Amino acid sequence: MIANEKNKLIPTRTIIGWRIYIDYRKLNSITIKYHFHLPCMDQIVERVIGHEFYCFLDDYSGYNQIEIAFENQEKTTFTCPFGTFTYRRMPFGLCNAPTTFQRCMLSIFSDIVKRFLEIFMDDFSIFGDSFDDCVN
Repeated sequence: MIANEKNKLIPTRTIIGWRIYIDYRKLNSITIKYHFHLPCMDQIVERVIGHEFYCFLDDYSGYNQIEIAFENQEKTTFTCPFGTFTYRRMPFGLCNAPTTFQRCMLSIFSDIVKRFLEIFMDDFSIFGDSFDDCVN
């Protein structure tokens, strides 16, 4: 909320930086699809139900941690008023991004998934029968 010249509060969205929106529909239409199982939310809920404690973590910017192979980086090139840029890390909008990230997270946490952790893309659900179980 920002006050105007009459000191009346007006709802507004303050611009604090640039946002990039890139249309990857053409690239996605010619990309070979990587079919990796994304879990259904119903299945995750069934596995975590019945525990007393839950913690939910969001891996904000997790996609941006996965490198794109050098020979594929040019496919993500975009232009703007400041020049031409290419992603070196996986951006949102690529058709294989969710499954690639899910596969990476499951391989990293394979020893604890389904015991006290469930992963759905960049959301982590930790569950246990006591607070100490969740913290550990």
